[in-house]
Amino acid sequence: MRSIRRGDSGPAVAEIRSILVGLELLSEEESDVFDEATDTAVRAFQQSRGIGVDGLVGDETWGALDAARWRLGARTLFHSVPNALVGEDVRTLQERLLEMGYDTGRADSIYGARTARAVAQFQREVGLTQDGSCGPHTMKALRRLGRKVVGGRPQWLREAEAFRQAGTNLMGKTIVIDPGHGGGDLGVVVPEGPLRWTEADLVFDLAARLEGRLAAAGMRVHLTRGPHPAQSMTGAERATLANSLGADLLISLHLDGHENDAAHGVATYHYGTGNGLSSTVGERLANLVQREIVVRTGTRDCRIHAKTWELLRLTRMPAVRVDLGYLTSPTDRDRLVNPLFREQIVEAILAAVQRMYYPVEIDVPTGSIDVRQLRVALASSPRSA
Repeated sequence: MRSIRRGDSGPAVAEIRSILVGLELLSEEESDVFDEATDTAVRAFQQSRGIGVDGLVGDETWGALDAARWRLGARTLFHSVPNALVGEDVRTLQERLLEMGYDTGRADSIYGARTARAVAQFQREVGLTQDGSCGPHTMKALRRLGRKVVGGRPQWLREAEAFRQAGTNLMGKTIVIDPGHGGGDLGVVVPEGPLRWTEADLVFDLAARLEGRLAAAGMRVHLTRGPHPAQSMTGAERATLANSLGADLLISLHLDGHENDAAHGVATYHYGTGNGLSSTVGERLANLVQREIVVRTGTRDCRIHAKTWELLRLTRMPAVRVDLGYLTSPTDRDRLVNPLFREQIVEAILAAVQRMYYPVEIDVPTGSIDVRQLRVALASSPRSA
């Protein structure tokens, strides 16, 4: 769909306004005009859902608005193939089950097989029919029971334990590197004299360099695309690919752009919602990547942020997206087109990945890992002989 924006009118705008009224972000005033109040409400909704705040209702924002219609208990939830039920009610159910100790995986708002299994397990333990659907009887039991898991957020406990058991060695770990855009989608494009710098080309160069360095450290590395793919992939398709590979980590590489060329700096994103639900291992990876890049390159720190983008929400492993600078900034652009600077970024990400597997108690200061030694250590290890 094309983006619906301020100044537009028609039935689609009326439907958007109706949903916003239901969410109490807009007063009950019948209209089919995308006015200033609607623009403010859309931006507030986007911010609360971890979507890019631009006031435009494109595919992502419309999908989130459509899902937000539903409140837990308003309909019976069940596992539907191939078109799974999606909505805020599903996410609320997943969060509730996670708090009670049932493993639904990521609270992704999709009523898939894993969520159905968690519901069936709950039903078995409370003496209900184990059909994996959430109807009135299951809802009544959910309201009656409280939390089971104590001592930390359940998802954090599971992810942290998985990393503890994985060990500190990078050898054998699987990582997916996702160079953004591609396939006719060039991303940010900036003409500079006789050259034409594109986001798609620069992030692929970074991904290829990173692939080599991570492989040399013993990891199994997969890229989501080649240098010139036939077509671009959606965030959901990239997440599906990473899930099918059984990846331990995913790092997505992007550049940014802004109409104001003074905007510059690096920012890193992890999965998280406006209500505090977060992939805490993903948040730790985002922190490490951000800090290593800032310390090693001197790039301006634009910090880490929680988002619900498909690539972050639908992956089953800790995943981050790194916006490595503004191609529209003369300062950032001069650095990014320098191969030596891109090597610094690669070293920073490699160091962050290694630190992910260090237990907190033996972690090292930011910028202190000599990534050249990782390959030496691999070459001298018994397993490499």
